[in-house]
Amino acid sequence: QVQLVESGGGLVQAGGSLRLSCAASGFIFSTYTMGWFRQAPGKEREFVAAIRWSGGSTDYSDSVKGRFTISRDNAKNTVYLQMNSLKLEDTAVYYCTTVSQPFRYTWYRKENEYAYWGQGTQVTVSS
Repeated sequence: QVQLVESGGGLVQAGGSLRLSCAASGFIFSTYTMGWFRQAPGKEREFVAAIRWSGGSTDYSDSVKGRFTISRDNAKNTVYLQMNSLKLEDTAVYYCTTVSQPFRYTWYRKENEYAYWGQGTQVTVSS
């Protein structure tokens, strides 16, 4: 079965950096678009970034564009989220996710367009 396991979260000061990882198994990783979402306390889960199965194309929310970088290593079945210049408002639980079908070229930004989710990793940015 599909498994997504996030790691790399933690406590960081504003302006600092963190790199999240998501180890995937149970499907042909190199053929699926991968995404990151986040959910802050009292808020809905929101799209952060996505990367196409080939790794050549990426999509970002306006709130993180220029600060976060999504990447993937298909040989390691792992997707990453490098987060730089972190702000207080980046505090959230970050979730790794993937779609239900391979070889999709459409960009998906809605939670219900993704089929599988990890358990999440907490990122806390302090002042």
